[in-house]
Amino acid sequence: MAEDFQIHRVASTELHDLRRRVLRNNDPAIDVGDPRDDHEGAEHYAGVANGQVVVCASVYPSASPIHPELVTYQLRYMATDFSVQGRGLGAQVLTAICDSLRARGVQEVWANGRDSALGFYQRLGWQLVEGSEHLSPYTQLPHTVIFNSL
Repeated sequence: MAEDFQIHRVASTELHDLRRRVLRNNDPAIDVGDPRDDHEGAEHYAGVANGQVVVCASVYPSASPIHPELVTYQLRYMATDFSVQGRGLGAQVLTAICDSLRARGVQEVWANGRDSALGFYQRLGWQLVEGSEHLSPYTQLPHTVIFNSL
């Protein structure tokens, strides 16, 4: 499947199905839009395999809670379809996002990473912020603030 894998910038609405299925327990009652989805500078990425969105991620210009003096973006809604997890497709999307942001002068990307996904981020060079552990107000799942210096 990775052979025909492509990464595209898309409208945020093209990511809602995957956001809902992977990040919100497929609950149709949960809104998976973000108030910043259409703001200037917001970018939405789809990893597409066989015509299906199998990876999604969005980034938003946002002051970093770690290094507020830097030019930073926040990563949100990073998700990989259950059927392709562990194949490196999410890593390809995240690397493409970071490369694109770096090329435009962004210095850091940060996120509230799900604790269950911290190993994924750490393998890609992201760092944990000690003492930042918290429960997500959206999912009540444990998260930790993470960042990647570009």
